[in-house]
Amino acid sequence: MDEPNQLNAPWLVAVWPGMGGVAVNAGIYLMAKLHMNLLAEFEVSELFDVDHVEVKDGIVQAGRRPRNRLYIWRDPKEKHDLVVFIGEAQPPLGKYAFCQKLMVYAQKFGIERVVTFAAWATQMHPEHEARVCGAATNEAALAELKRLDLEILEEGRIGGLNGVLLGAAADAKMSGICLLGEMPDIFSQLPFPKASRAILEVFSEMTGVEIDLNEISEQSQVLEQQLGELLAQVEETYGRQALEEEEEPEYPTSLEEETLDPADRRRIEKLFEESAQDRSRAFELKQELDRHGVFDEYEDRFLDLFKSPR
Repeated sequence: MDEPNQLNAPWLVAVWPGMGGVAVNAGIYLMAKLHMNLLAEFEVSELFDVDHVEVKDGIVQAGRRPRNRLYIWRDPKEKHDLVVFIGEAQPPLGKYAFCQKLMVYAQKFGIERVVTFAAWATQMHPEHEARVCGAATNEAALAELKRLDLEILEEGRIGGLNGVLLGAAADAKMSGICLLGEMPDIFSQLPFPKASRAILEVFSEMTGVEIDLNEISEQSQVLEQQLGELLAQVEETYGRQALEEEEEPEYPTSLEEETLDPADRRRIEKLFEESAQDRSRAFELKQELDRHGVFDEYEDRFLDLFKSPR
């Protein structure tokens, strides 16, 4: 595990679960393609409670609070090392206190800039290109976003810790940026990797970090076609009725049933084995877990793939 004083001008990228999995999937893709390793665990259990327990084979498991972990990538060009923060959940209360604690913790590692990823829900069609919108904590960072020719969030709000953390960064006089990837609001409960890819394209241009985006681009094309077909079916089935009744049609919240048969579990186990040998395969594993709606079940095991150098 790296010591804080060994990091070179590091930037912190912070992500949490949210709409379309946009932020967390972008963060995990970055971790997988850059072969990142566990740096530290951020302990703030006092801000979280236990709202359910797991039952396995009839046995109730011990209560478990969400975990928060940081992963490190050393920049071979020695420009900026990257630290990716993955939060399993957002605290129900004390969000600003959580972010202030994280800022104090980040300063121990010498973090120079905070970057958060988020979803930007609009009425875009799934087949359209996803735009990226940006906001910053100071004029210098804002000027960088403008040089990238991004849409700027001139007014409005950024909900959740994706925004609150930047508020804490501004309070600490730290440079910060939020990159928001566009996704269709009607499919907010479904994965939308196109928005994650758009964020990563901008992040790569902003940092100069080369990221192989082929896999997430292929995944985006597959989901784009599925969502386009799904939207056409929903509009055909419910469109006229919804217009007549002035009601919104009920859109599905998953593309597949959230069950695993033995063949599915064997494929997941095979992907775990392959990802343990080649961390760049981890995003494929993440997509498979998301497809079946079982990422929560495997989350600790998945993130453990990044514990030690490969």
